[in-house]
Amino acid sequence: MQKQKNNKPYGLWESPISAGLLGASTRLSDVQWAGDGTLVWAESESGVTRLYRQMESQAPQQITFDENVRGTVGYGGGEFSVAHNFAIFCDKNGVLYRKDFKNGLPRAITPGFGHTASPAISSDGEWVVFVYSDGSTDLLGIVDSDGRQWPQKLARGADFYMQPCWQPGGEHVAWIEWDHPNMPWEGTRLVLGRIGGLESRQPSLIEKRIIAGDEGTAVAEPAFSPDGSQLAFVIEDGEWESLVVYDIKTGDMTTVVSEDGLVITKPAWAQGNHAIAWYPNGEDLCYIAMTDGNCTLWQVNVATGKRQQIEASPYSYLHQLTVSPDTAEMVFIASSPHIPDRIVGVQGNQQRTTRRSSPEIIPANYYSTPKSLTWQGDDGLTINALYYPPNNPDFACDGLPPAIVQIHGGPTSQQYNRFPEMASYFTSRGYAWVELNYRGSTGFGRSYRRALLGRWGAVDVEDVLGCVKALVNQKLADEKKLVIMGGSAGGYTVLNTLARHPGVFAAGVCKYGVSDLFTLVQDTHKFELHYTDTLVGTLPQDAEKYRAWSPLYHADGIKDPIAVFQGDEDKVVPPSQSDAIVHALRANHVPHIYKVYEGEGHGFRKAETIEDYLATVEAFLMKHVLFI
Repeated sequence: MQKQKNNKPYGLWESPISAGLLGASTRLSDVQWAGDGTLVWAESESGVTRLYRQMESQAPQQITFDENVRGTVGYGGGEFSVAHNFAIFCDKNGVLYRKDFKNGLPRAITPGFGHTASPAISSDGEWVVFVYSDGSTDLLGIVDSDGRQWPQKLARGADFYMQPCWQPGGEHVAWIEWDHPNMPWEGTRLVLGRIGGLESRQPSLIEKRIIAGDEGTAVAEPAFSPDGSQLAFVIEDGEWESLVVYDIKTGDMTTVVSEDGLVITKPAWAQGNHAIAWYPNGEDLCYIAMTDGNCTLWQVNVATGKRQQIEASPYSYLHQLTVSPDTAEMVFIASSPHIPDRIVGVQGNQQRTTRRSSPEIIPANYYSTPKSLTWQGDDGLTINALYYPPNNPDFACDGLPPAIVQIHGGPTSQQYNRFPEMASYFTSRGYAWVELNYRGSTGFGRSYRRALLGRWGAVDVEDVLGCVKALVNQKLADEKKLVIMGGSAGGYTVLNTLARHPGVFAAGVCKYGVSDLFTLVQDTHKFELHYTDTLVGTLPQDAEKYRAWSPLYHADGIKDPIAVFQGDEDKVVPPSQSDAIVHALRANHVPHIYKVYEGEGHGFRKAETIEDYLATVEAFLMKHVLFI
C-alpha cells in the first residue's frame, strides 16, 4: 500500500538530507592498482586528503595520517602514484613523500618549496618523474625514489606539463605539454623523451620527439602498454575524440576507436585524470566513453578494433579507471543520481564495492531522477540541460515548483548525470533543480564547446534565458519563483544575467563569481592567464567587449536579491572580485547578503563552511523566493 503524502508548500518539505550530512561527506578523488592485489585510493574529508590501501579481501588500511595529500600545481589533482610495494604522494606544501606499504612513516624525498603533482614511478621503482611549478615556471623534475639525491630538472621550455608516465622496462618517458595562450583542451603536444644516465645516477633527457598534437589539436592521457612497446592516448583532431596507439619501435600510428559522438576525456582542469587503461595481456584497452553526461565502459582489441561494452549498471557516471596488472579487474569511481560515489570493481560478470563515500543511510526514494531538457539555440545547436523535479516520498504540492537554475563553472566544463549532492538537498525540500550545459560546455563536440569563444558573457546568458523559456513553456517551474545559482565562471553568468535581465529571476546566488574581466586578467593565476583571450578577446584591442561583458560595469541593472559567497584565500577569483560587486550592491540598495569564509579557496572544502553556506542559502531563498 502506497504511503499517503502530506500536502505542504514547495520549498518547505522536511528532508533527511541535511547540511550536516553534506558537509561530512567524503570525496573519493583517485584510485590506482599497485600490483599483488593491492588497491590504493585517496579520500578527502573536510579539506584533508589521506591515502588508503586494501589488499585483496582484507579491510581497508589508512596509510597516511599527518600529511594532507594534494597535488598543488594549478587546480591540483595528480596526488599520488603507486609501485609494487610503495606509494609516492604530494602534500599541500609541495613536498613529495614516499610511503612503503609494509612499515614506517612517510618520508620526504624532495624539499618543501614550489608546487608538485603527478608523480610517475619507473618500473624498477628507482626513479620518480613529477610535474613541478614555482608559480611562474613549470617543468618536469626527476628524483630517486629514496630521496638520497637532490631533484633535477628533466624537461623544461613549455609553459605547462601534465600526465608524465614511464615506459615499463625501458628508458622512455611520455608526457603532455602546451604553451600559452592555449588551454589543454585546445592545443597540446604528446612528447616521448628518452632518459640517459640512469645507471650512473645522473639522469638527463637525451632525446625527445613530438608524437602528436600541436596548435588546434589536443592530446591527453598517455599510457604505455604493459611490455612498453606501445603508447596509447586520446586525441581530438576533429569534432570528436579518437583512441590511438603509437608503436614505439616503428613509429606507426593506429586509430583504435573513432566515431561520431565519442568523448573519453574530461577537460584537463586538473592533473591526474585517467579514463583509459591497458589490460595486462597488452592486447586490449579499456576506456570510459561519455555521451550527453552519461558514461559507459568499453573493452577494445588494439589489433582488430573489435570492442564490447562492459556492464557497469546501475552507475551512470564513471571516472579514474585503473586495471589490475594481476587479475585484469577494472576499478573506477562510480555514482548515479541515487547512489553517492563508490569505488567499484568489475571482473567478468562480477561487480564489487570497495569503498563508499557516505554511509548511504538515505533511502533512494528521496533522490530525484533527472530528465533531459533540450531546446534550439539561435545558431541551430541543440542546448542541453538536466532537469531534476522536486522529490520527497513524504510530501507533495499542487501547482508548479520553484526552480534553481545551476550554472557550472569553467566555463569549459560539464554537468554530468552523476550523484547530485547539492541538487538533492534542494529537490528533497521541494525545489526543482536544473543543471544547464550552455554552449561552451564540454561533452557535446568541439563546435558546441567553441561556440562560446569570443562571446563569453553573451552566449551563456542567452542560454540561461532559453532555459527559462523551456521551463516555463513545458510547465516545469513557477516563472515567478526562479533562482539562478553558480560559482566562479558560473557566478559570472549569474551576475551578468541579473544585471542585463532584471525580473527574470526572483533571486540569485553567486559563489566567488567574476565581476570585472579587466582585473581578472591582472590577478588570475598562470593556468588561466590567457583564457579570456579566447573567451572574450585580447587587450587592449577588445577593451569594449571586456567592458560590455563585465558585470561590475552594469551593476546598476541588478535589482533582484542576491547572496554572494567568497573564500578569503581564493587565488583564482580573488576576494576583490566579490568585494567590488558587493560595494555596488550596497550603493544601489539591492537586497543582498555577503559572506567571506576564512581559510577557504576556490571551492569550499570545510564541513562547517558547507553547512553554513547551505543554511544561509536556504534561509535567503525562503525570504526572497518562497514568500513573495
